[in-house]
Amino acid sequence: MRKKVNFFQSVNFKIALSFILLLLIAIQIIGGYFIRELETTTISEYKKNIDLQVTQLVNSLSNPLNNEDDNVSADVDTDIKRVLSSFSNSEFLEVRVIDDKGIVRATSDLNQQGVVGKKNEYRNLNEFVAKKYPAVENGKRVYINIQPIYSPTGDTVIGAVYVKSNIENKYKEVTDIARIFFTASLMAGIISVIVTLLISRSITQPIGEMKEQALRIARGDYSGKVKIYGKDELGQLAETFNQLSERVEEAQETMESERNRLDSVLTHMTDGVIAADRRGKVITINEMATTLLNVKAEEAIGMSLLELLDIDGEYTLRKLLEEPDELLIDRSLSDNPEDQMILKVDFAMIRRESGFITGIVCVMHDVTEQEKNEQERREFVSNVSHELRTPLTSMRSYIEALNEGAWENPEIAPHFLKVTLEETDRMIRMINDLLNLSRMDSGNSELQMEYVNFNELINFVLDRFDMMVENDEKKFVIRREFTKRDLWVELDMDKIIQVLDNIMNNAIKYSPDGGEIVCRLLETHSSVIFSVTDRGLGIPKKDLPKVFERFYRVDKARARAQGGTGLGLAISKEVMKAHNGAIWVESREGQGSTFYISLPYEPYEEVWWE
Repeated sequence: MRKKVNFFQSVNFKIALSFILLLLIAIQIIGGYFIRELETTTISEYKKNIDLQVTQLVNSLSNPLNNEDDNVSADVDTDIKRVLSSFSNSEFLEVRVIDDKGIVRATSDLNQQGVVGKKNEYRNLNEFVAKKYPAVENGKRVYINIQPIYSPTGDTVIGAVYVKSNIENKYKEVTDIARIFFTASLMAGIISVIVTLLISRSITQPIGEMKEQALRIARGDYSGKVKIYGKDELGQLAETFNQLSERVEEAQETMESERNRLDSVLTHMTDGVIAADRRGKVITINEMATTLLNVKAEEAIGMSLLELLDIDGEYTLRKLLEEPDELLIDRSLSDNPEDQMILKVDFAMIRRESGFITGIVCVMHDVTEQEKNEQERREFVSNVSHELRTPLTSMRSYIEALNEGAWENPEIAPHFLKVTLEETDRMIRMINDLLNLSRMDSGNSELQMEYVNFNELINFVLDRFDMMVENDEKKFVIRREFTKRDLWVELDMDKIIQVLDNIMNNAIKYSPDGGEIVCRLLETHSSVIFSVTDRGLGIPKKDLPKVFERFYRVDKARARAQGGTGLGLAISKEVMKAHNGAIWVESREGQGSTFYISLPYEPYEEVWWE
């Protein structure tokens, strides 16, 4: 929420206050100088004027006082009073004339007429020296001017004149002028305040509108425009601000588009991506990463990258930044193949143009299947090498014995040659099986599809095994439980016979002497299912998921003793996959096993065959 600015904190008030203070300072300086000069000039002029009049008065009194020697005292006093009367001035508070004996001969103050003819009471006149000085009487300022009166010849002092003038009026005039000046200054200040507020408003209003627009931009609203009031600097600033708003909107739209595209890319990536800041705190994580790490995005944000990957015990953030190599992280929950997970993690640093590291990016890829395939490849190579080495070692031993002379022994030589031939046939079968698997893996094995009566095909295979049972030392009973309906299935007969042979061979190998093998054939709404159940040793539960792997044997020693390449079930699985079918096993250890094969099936009416 936007906080309202107090008026006394606003720019309006600051501009007005600054202007008023400058105005007051200017008025004080100008007023002080003006009043001082006015007072100095007024008082100086006043004193000059008084001094001039006193000088004239002294000149006028020179002759009357000089005639006192003629013993016409009464006439002298009359002349003196006449002179004083002619010099009467409102500025003179009192004009007193004293002769050379110190006797007051006349005074202009009617209230002081009693001093006429008496000894002068002002001691300052006793010296008959010219003096000019200000004084204060009854709280008012006066100007005292004492001048000696010389004889007409100018060589003898015959008296003195004492003039007291009212200088207070002049000071009052100056004060009145100062009051008028300051009153006018106050009025000018008030008018200036009003004008200043109007001017400051004209300045701050566009700024305020730009502020409001900036707040709208911060909220993501770019629709508003700042009003342009003129072509001055503020108008140019407003125009520039509007252009800036448009550029910010364009940049925001571009950034939003790039962000949406980046989010879309991160969301749909098959790799997990995590971004962390330079302190290792997660700031971004995509959906695939949360799936691989089994964590919620809101829980991951803010976590340490090392803790999230569960590698904080082995690595430090500094080590990852200095050596951002790839890692393999095992996230397996248990030994169950379905719970296995191995992640390949690559790290890359985020740098600025200056080279400063601002973060780290972690890219994760699920390589469980690749690692599993690699492990299977290694095991496959190891198994092939082992399976081929065994018959080769056996053949080498027999051939070396024959080479050393055993071929001459008519009893041993045929046996050695028979074993060598059997081992050769075994290697040939193994190599042929490997070639078949290789062709199936590469997709180069083509199926020769044809419609076959599946009932008859299975009976054909089982009839052969019935004959094998009769000639074998072990005795078996093969029981058939087939549907009465003829099932016509599209298949590659040679390859399906190979699958049936593998299943039946395993059932016979691992069934006890005199056991029963049950073969069942049934149909569902979309498949035909053939199963073979024996009463053999069974398969441990932990080995069930692996029986269709290449070279895998539950009991390796017994399996080799009974022959076989260890590839029969793996080939059967690939054949059924090529037919869009399936093969699986159910078994309980010590109670026997049941192998199932399923093929797609669509029933046809009899009319279709006519």
